[in-house]
Amino acid sequence: MREQIVMASSVDEEEVHRHSDLMDSWWSPDGALWGLQLFNSVRIPFMAEELLASSGTKLTSKSLKGKKVLEVGCGGGVVTEEFAKLGAEVTGVDPSPLLIGLAKEHSKVDEVVAANKPTYLNTTIEEHSKLFPNHYDAVVASEVVEHVANLDVFLESCVSALKPGGKMFITSPNRTRLAQFCIMVLGALTIIPIHLMTYSKFRKPSEISAILERNNCRVDKVKGLFYLPFIHKLIWVFFNSVWYAMAATKQGHAT
Repeated sequence: MREQIVMASSVDEEEVHRHSDLMDSWWSPDGALWGLQLFNSVRIPFMAEELLASSGTKLTSKSLKGKKVLEVGCGGGVVTEEFAKLGAEVTGVDPSPLLIGLAKEHSKVDEVVAANKPTYLNTTIEEHSKLFPNHYDAVVASEVVEHVANLDVFLESCVSALKPGGKMFITSPNRTRLAQFCIMVLGALTIIPIHLMTYSKFRKPSEISAILERNNCRVDKVKGLFYLPFIHKLIWVFFNSVWYAMAATKQGHAT
């Protein structure tokens, strides 16, 4: 049974097409996906500090030097570039050839990124994890789990690419009625193209945690996020019923 799961695919082709259709607005500050850039103000420090096991340390272009980071479902590279700016050896994978092409082109724009260019690959996490098992210090899936066709396959493959002792990071909307209202109604008016989100595919933290634990990962932290629509700001909150960020550690010792 396990062999059948590993051979399956998590790619939802309709989701890939929908995101690829927005290629021209991916990096635009006024485009349909500008909310992805807004998220970086909170998700990047959270992930970097957890990876460094230090809180409050000022992040610099050398903070993650020597760390191998994989972003899964990287799209146009909005998160991937931020890890490159922090000095990480970062790889982005995505099943959309159009978005991988966009990410490669945009990596030339910022001189800091251009000096430490990410490696972009048009592939799936299933295929990549077979070629690079137990390879990365961190695997990032930010705003991705709510778009995959098979969550078990997706997370199993992500963990497979992670070194023992490495960190898995996930950010995603929660599947609650409050999240449905805030994201599908308020979010659609501000930062999220409504046709990109399907409420039934939102994942609860408990669902993610259960799959990670079955794959030998310990969930270390779950933090709530909330978007303030009138001032266009994301803040950390004590409840995770709208958005959440999760950090988990693959059990075992790094070699």
